[in-house]
Amino acid sequence: MARFTVNTHRFDPYRTFKFRIKIDNQYVAGLSKCSALRRTTEVTRWREGGDPSASRLLPGNSQFQPVTMEAGVTHDPTFENWANLVHNFQGDAAGSLKGFRKDIIIDVYNEAGQKALSYTLFRCWVSEYQALPELDASSNAVAIQHIIVQNEGWQRDPSVTEPTEV
Repeated sequence: MARFTVNTHRFDPYRTFKFRIKIDNQYVAGLSKCSALRRTTEVTRWREGGDPSASRLLPGNSQFQPVTMEAGVTHDPTFENWANLVHNFQGDAAGSLKGFRKDIIIDVYNEAGQKALSYTLFRCWVSEYQALPELDASSNAVAIQHIIVQNEGWQRDPSVTEPTEV
């Protein structure tokens, strides 16, 4: 059975339920879900004039998909304050764009609660914000807010490595 090169005692991949997200160097309270980090690279076809039967495939532009984050509605105004930087209530769009792009850090932890992976998402901004879910007096659901964040790329932090104790 294959083992990991960093922690040779570990056989299992990481779980998806132990994570934290930092915005403005502060962890977001009540965070319950974060969508996948996904990058797509366009395929460019190129055909040589002397070879009419086959095309070659070259990498084109890359796009980084938006990330959706969900958190329980608490007194933490992080999502709302950030979304308000893009949407200015006074109508002066230029004034609201100061500092609206932020880097986000996603930390993933192993089962023992030790940081195992860390990714930084660059130049993020909120393109969609939902402050409250549908309210229903006959329901027993948790109130969830969410944001959709556009980003200009992400990178894994190579300095974070799995502890050898797990």
